[in-house]
Amino acid sequence: MPRYDYQPFEYSTPPELRGASAHRYPVVIVGAGPVGLSAAIDLALHGISCIVLDDNDVVSRGSRAICWSKRTLEIFDRLGVGERMVEKGITWKIGRLFHREREVWSFDLLPEEGHKMPAFINLQQYYVEQYLVERCRDFPDLIDLRWKNRVTDVAHDPNGAIVTVQSPDGSYRLETDWLLACDGARSCVRSCLGLDFDGRVFEERFLIADVEMSAEFPAERWFWFEPPFHKGQSALLHKQPDNIYRIDLQLGWDADPEEEKKPENVIPRIERVIGHGDFELDWVSVYTFQCRRLDRFVHGRVVFAGDSAHIVSPFGARGGNGGIQDVDNLVWKLAMVLSGEAPECLIETYNVERVHGADENILNSSRATSFMTPKTDMERLFRDSVLDLAADHEFARKLVNSGRLSRPCGLGFSPLQSSPNESGHMVGAAMVDAPLGADGWLLNHVGGRFTALAIDADLPELPDGVDGIVVSSDPQRFDDVSCLHDAEKFVKRRYGEGSIYLVRPDQHIAAICRDATELSAAWLRATGRTT
Repeated sequence: MPRYDYQPFEYSTPPELRGASAHRYPVVIVGAGPVGLSAAIDLALHGISCIVLDDNDVVSRGSRAICWSKRTLEIFDRLGVGERMVEKGITWKIGRLFHREREVWSFDLLPEEGHKMPAFINLQQYYVEQYLVERCRDFPDLIDLRWKNRVTDVAHDPNGAIVTVQSPDGSYRLETDWLLACDGARSCVRSCLGLDFDGRVFEERFLIADVEMSAEFPAERWFWFEPPFHKGQSALLHKQPDNIYRIDLQLGWDADPEEEKKPENVIPRIERVIGHGDFELDWVSVYTFQCRRLDRFVHGRVVFAGDSAHIVSPFGARGGNGGIQDVDNLVWKLAMVLSGEAPECLIETYNVERVHGADENILNSSRATSFMTPKTDMERLFRDSVLDLAADHEFARKLVNSGRLSRPCGLGFSPLQSSPNESGHMVGAAMVDAPLGADGWLLNHVGGRFTALAIDADLPELPDGVDGIVVSSDPQRFDDVSCLHDAEKFVKRRYGEGSIYLVRPDQHIAAICRDATELSAAWLRATGRTT
């Protein structure tokens, strides 16, 4: 019996089937998972209306994506659900790796202080979707959530796309300037356009079992290579809210997924892991390792994000996090194009930047898969030798790979960015947060719009469309402007002083400037108006 109480969302007859006049919509989103819902909220924060279509009427079945990284939590915080997620989720930053019965080593993903968001939380995807749906309801005039509305056909038109939708009350068509395909690995939009993934399917399967039990396992990530309870294979254990524990067990390519999901086969495996039978199965699934993506994420006015654009093996938490970072990159660009503030070519930079991000995730995921599940004698010899050395030698620990955990993608290569600055902060990097005493947190003062961030420096004249913020450890130096107080000097240590950072709406650094001329040129470049 699932612990989560699945409540169906209300269906209502679409206006198109109630005699409403034909209307062209600025954005239609297909898929009401975390990626599609996040895109809808971000669009609403920019004042852009959208329709969200989903063929279901409940949140996702099973925990699915559970590991949410610091960068993704910062994005969720900007969208208005981050604090709620952290409050409900299991916060963790320590990972432990075992080889057979021995702990090889442990790592700390966030050893320093001065960050609002933790390194990671574990929170079931159904909670994330619930919180996002509830946040969508804060924008009743901008977000139209349509449940039980299944897309059956998609076609390009010269200025957008035409979507055919099947509802319980009949079929209808929508015309839209932009269609966002956020409908997952089995994307209907992708199929309708005849598109397919390139990449690799690994000959490996894993069992996911969510079990409810009372236990003393700490809020850490435990990964075993060849554990005594699952000999010759790999295993992972994570704690989730509500006394739910995620257990992943390597099965091998020859395993029959339907047989392995049967309780009579799952329960004995779990008993061997935890040493007793005092638990209840909450959800079971079997997945195949894949690392694949579309060749391009932008096809005319149809844009793909999340699993509809790319899929990776789950170890490393790069799937769900990568999808949220997709729409974080996309929506501000789309909003500027729709409002006439930027040329349409700005959308192509989404393709450039997020294809790069997907390739980075695929590379890390592929390497983790090869290390975790060696297929040749040489791969196994290398893996076992590294694990033997890692307990005592630092150099070997860097080679252990149970999934390189999700990190924000750097964009220093992008045509929207400038060159690195002198202090070592690479242009294109996601901003690092910092406490500001009574003024809260740095990242809560930037994002959603372009911002010129002056660190112990005077703001130059700003272009229209760029906000200005001054941060100083001595605010009285800047009596004539509103100045945020770097009381503990975290900002100064992380960003230096005397610099002016141009921050993109997605909180990536676009440029470091010395004066108004450089700032204006960087802003024009970052909005796609110069190359």
